[in-house]
Amino acid sequence: MKELDPILHSQLRLAVMSILMNVEEADFVYLKEQTESTAGNLSVQLDKLATAGYITVTKSFVGKKTRTTCQVTQQGREAFEQYVEALKSYLNL
Repeated sequence: MKELDPILHSQLRLAVMSILMNVEEADFVYLKEQTESTAGNLSVQLDKLATAGYITVTKSFVGKKTRTTCQVTQQGREAFEQYVEALKSYLNL
């Protein structure tokens, strides 16, 4: 059996990656709403994904407000696809 990537095996990190795999980019507020997480927890999990090289996090300003956007990297895309394949092997699909 293939090993499941521990970075992606977290429920919130997996949810974030699932969202980012289907969009060009997503902002922090959107990810927070879609995952129904707290700002603090989401922030910690985004840092872990960014440190692993799975996403890029960009901070910018819109007027006087900060805007944080996230995008999946090629490394993250490949890791997610491998995770899904490993999960399928556990399910005998």
